[in-house]
Amino acid sequence: MKKIKANHLLIFLSMITILFSIPLLSHAKTAREIAQNSFPSVVMLLMEDSNGQPLSLGSGFFVREGIVATNLHVIEGAAKGYVKIVAQKLKYDIAGILGIDKEHDLVLLSIKGAKAPSLSLGDGQQVAVGDEVYAVGNPQGLEGTFSQGIISSIRQVASETILQITTPISPGSSGGPVLNVQGTVIGVAVATFKGGQNLNFAIPISYLSSLLQNIKPLMALSGKTRSKQDKSILDGLGERSVGGVVGGQLTWTYSVLQSGDYAFSFRNQLREPVKDIYCLVVFYDRADNPIDVNVVRYSGVIPAGLAKRVTSRVDESVQKLTSRVEFRILDFKIIE
Repeated sequence: MKKIKANHLLIFLSMITILFSIPLLSHAKTAREIAQNSFPSVVMLLMEDSNGQPLSLGSGFFVREGIVATNLHVIEGAAKGYVKIVAQKLKYDIAGILGIDKEHDLVLLSIKGAKAPSLSLGDGQQVAVGDEVYAVGNPQGLEGTFSQGIISSIRQVASETILQITTPISPGSSGGPVLNVQGTVIGVAVATFKGGQNLNFAIPISYLSSLLQNIKPLMALSGKTRSKQDKSILDGLGERSVGGVVGGQLTWTYSVLQSGDYAFSFRNQLREPVKDIYCLVVFYDRADNPIDVNVVRYSGVIPAGLAKRVTSRVDESVQKLTSRVEFRILDFKIIE
């Protein structure tokens, strides 16, 4: 009789445990639900110079009523601009800036007359490698693009943190939200990190949360670019040489069909062969401001003391604006 009662008790406790766990499991949303819930809060930004000429295109999202978050580099150099909510026709003028975090490439913008739901911000402490994530934005102007991936690494850049994700992002995705399976924002896409076997990056949500705690009085768009003295989270990523592997000698490959293709060399200065080289190629304009970044991977083998020519591409506009490039080796493997 005691054994029967004990078994009943175990069954009862098991049922209670299952019942309490159901709400937690159902808290995760389907990809369709996340897309449908996020689109009304995501915007396309179109920025113009002082002459009214198109300057840049990016993404952003509402974080509070009338406030949109995006990357600072999206609005740099712009004298005015407007936003357009995904799948809607109305355009809303950008009234000005409410907060800037130059080091983490973030900005808060005040939007005139816009009424849209805000996306919930997640807990940056709960993010882990392997988590499923979704990016929403406007890559190459393709409005309302929704893509899926995982967090492949949480990297330290100097004293800062950056999320490495496999979620595909491209120019135009800059400033868009990166969401977890609950549909909350855990990062801000930096579309200028692109290519290279799904090596993409996002600014962790903790930096945006801090910026939202320090909203400033409204400032006008300045039309100025970043000063050389301003530090950025990009600055500490990679080195010119990591243990004897260097990049260099970039040349543009001109094509009748398209431009933006380029080639450069990896040189192995070691006594052992190497493979799986990751390199960050940073493109600078004439004012020496970074305008684009491309992560390039070469998975083949480079024998000791030899070099290998590799190819990649950036947007056509980057080629036209670039005055110099910098190569930063991120990682490689030595073949014993």
